[in-house]
Amino acid sequence: MTAAHPIDQAWLSTGSTGAKNYDEFPDETEITRIIEANPASMLGVEMPAHTPEAVAAGLTFEQALPAAAERLAALKEAGRFAAFGDVAVAYRISGGEEPTAYGVFCLVDTAEISSSAEEPGKVIRNEDVFIEKVKQRNELNQRLRHLLSPVLLLQSSRGEELHAAIETAIAGAGEPVAKDVDEAGRSHEIWAIGGDAGEALTALAGDGDLIVADGNHRSLAAQVGELDRFLAVITTPQSVVIRPYHRLVKGLPGSAAQLVEQIGQIGASVIETDGPPETPAEGGTVVVYGQGRTWEIAFPAVEGSVVDRLDHTQVENEVFTGLLGWDAGDKRITYVGGDYPASWLAEQVDAGKADLAILIAPVTVPDFIDVNLQRLKMPRKSTWFVPKARAGLAIVELPKG
Repeated sequence: MTAAHPIDQAWLSTGSTGAKNYDEFPDETEITRIIEANPASMLGVEMPAHTPEAVAAGLTFEQALPAAAERLAALKEAGRFAAFGDVAVAYRISGGEEPTAYGVFCLVDTAEISSSAEEPGKVIRNEDVFIEKVKQRNELNQRLRHLLSPVLLLQSSRGEELHAAIETAIAGAGEPVAKDVDEAGRSHEIWAIGGDAGEALTALAGDGDLIVADGNHRSLAAQVGELDRFLAVITTPQSVVIRPYHRLVKGLPGSAAQLVEQIGQIGASVIETDGPPETPAEGGTVVVYGQGRTWEIAFPAVEGSVVDRLDHTQVENEVFTGLLGWDAGDKRITYVGGDYPASWLAEQVDAGKADLAILIAPVTVPDFIDVNLQRLKMPRKSTWFVPKARAGLAIVELPKG
């Protein structure tokens, strides 16, 4: 029995509303600049406290919510979205460094979310979240009565079949309803697939295990808000790659060099290298940059599961918790996804915006799937999937109630 369904009331973009997802910005001032350059960007609705006018007025997220509702209504009134009923929305991303990606926007049963091995459900979510972010996503859903950006789900059971089925559906669907080009030059295109074809596509997409690749906060917000279904893009393993997920750290009790010395004292191998920091090519070594110096660090081998051996886990356990006494959710830690190169992190440190950068090799897609199917928990912010579906191309209107 499938967990996925066509969208009852979809609003598909007619142009200019596409945007990065709200949680892809380590520097949130970038959000304001994007909205200022393109007021139709969905970021103006998703992140209302970061619009130029809200920033000027010093509004909080909650204070800016009424303006978000007004902005969304104005976009619809201006014809920035067209209404479609009972459709699956096929999605294609092409033109980037990665292989062509396919997915389908649809609704997924919230009751199918499972956050532990003891909890039944086809949607596997195994990553810690930031509760404040969940609260904000729920408040946005309830105030707007629309779902604005999708949860990215990886179809781990029938991925090859789904990949072929979406490609076939697109081939027979004519011109896309909308096309958007992202910051990396990738083309994002959507097609409305209705009737039996849409039913068949979502039935296939929702058959088997669906792993949350991106959108843990959005999926939990659907549960907190007691929504029957949430908006998702179900994609395939061959459609995605995982890039690095780094950390910037500010507010150290001492210097970067002192922290590195302490890391060596707990048994890690520490080698100082010449030149700027680079992302490690593979796991087993992390790179630390601070005070204009670069170090390669290899933590002692640990026994345990694949999660215990991940570099992200070692950094969290040995550095943040063990040496600094911080929780991984501490606001002094900024998580930086793989769209930002090593040079950008070094610039942040050199500019005094952070005390040090920690660069970590990417987790592999097979390891990610293995961890989730074993119902183990990934370290927080350890997988940066690309390419991601753009927010603002397909949104869902919730039933009144």
